[in-house]
Amino acid sequence: MLISLRNDHKEHLSLLTNQSVQVLIDFCKLAIDFLQNGPNLKFYAAAAEKLSVEVDAVQNCVYGLVNLLLLSCKHKLSEADFRDSILTLGFSPEQENILHKFYESKKAEITQILNKLTVNEPHYDNLEWRFEVQVSSRSLHHQVVPLITLDLALKTLKDDGSGYHKEHHLLQTDVTNLQHIAHELEKALNESRSRHSRKIQRTLDNKV
Repeated sequence: MLISLRNDHKEHLSLLTNQSVQVLIDFCKLAIDFLQNGPNLKFYAAAAEKLSVEVDAVQNCVYGLVNLLLLSCKHKLSEADFRDSILTLGFSPEQENILHKFYESKKAEITQILNKLTVNEPHYDNLEWRFEVQVSSRSLHHQVVPLITLDLALKTLKDDGSGYHKEHHLLQTDVTNLQHIAHELEKALNESRSRHSRKIQRTLDNKV
């Protein structure tokens, strides 16, 4: 699998394509320092002065390296896929080798962080339902009150990944509310299939 970088991401990384291998190594160190300690404007200012560029260019370049690392870990790129993904950025083979070592050195650590940040949301497992109808009473001989009782089963992946934990939720609603819920779910499903929603999802998949 290859990752597709946005144009602004490519532009931020382009600062390094014409730099020496040592400068690239120094920027990888800045990226690692960012991951461990957050941004350090003092370091960025020193690098900007050395390269005769704006501080923002250095900062964006560091962010670009970090984002490249996060995307590569998120999609679990192999060595070949990683190299092919950055091939169009203009790096030399020697620079590509440095970037790959940078990726390999932090892959396990970043993957662990990403797994912790992943929201483990419940997923649909099963739904059972039945009608309950009160047809009359002493005071109202023609009363009809239909209700639907639902047993909604949801499953959540266990923290250790060994299986799923299931929970049952008992719900009760009338026909009018159930029709409204079904209508809203149908609208949401149709919206998720729209071109706009697919475009948003593709954008999110390329971000961390």
